[in-house]
Amino acid sequence: MTLDKNIFLKGKRIGLRPLNEKDIDGNYRYWLNDSEITKYNSHGRFPMVPEKLLEYVQYASQSNAALVLAVVDLEKNIHIGNISLQHINWIDSNAEIAFLLGEKEYWGKGLMLEAGKLMLQHGFGTLNLHRIYCGTSSENTGMQKLAAKLGMVKEGIRKEAIYNNGNYYDIIEYGLIRNA
Repeated sequence: MTLDKNIFLKGKRIGLRPLNEKDIDGNYRYWLNDSEITKYNSHGRFPMVPEKLLEYVQYASQSNAALVLAVVDLEKNIHIGNISLQHINWIDSNAEIAFLLGEKEYWGKGLMLEAGKLMLQHGFGTLNLHRIYCGTSSENTGMQKLAAKLGMVKEGIRKEAIYNNGNYYDIIEYGLIRNA
């Protein structure tokens, strides 16, 4: 095992590091065009092409309003997904947490729970955020379970707020207040 020297936050099984342009040459470029991976989110509505992904990676590396990190399997040193704090509002001290687990063989193994804990600790402890929130489709039971395991509280429902595969679905909103 060769440890990636760019690991920013390290867990037991995964590490979080900045996205880089090399990630575009891997499987990452295919995740956002895979209907199974994008089933419950707003990705997959327009084709993802390498140029557009490169633009996003460059934005992520320079933004003060988003912290986008690659989730890396520490044992195999491969990029398996992303996690981010986005829409960071420094005045109100809050941000949205978002998850993307692109490598399907890693689904259901608790790795995004580990990544989420690392990101929440960083958001609250280092970035001094007061509140971290997320929203997910009412159909996405996996994300709802993840939010609950991370200690997030169901705060409300946005009725028929996302259109997907010919239907409107509710978005369930979750939030977590530091030290609550």
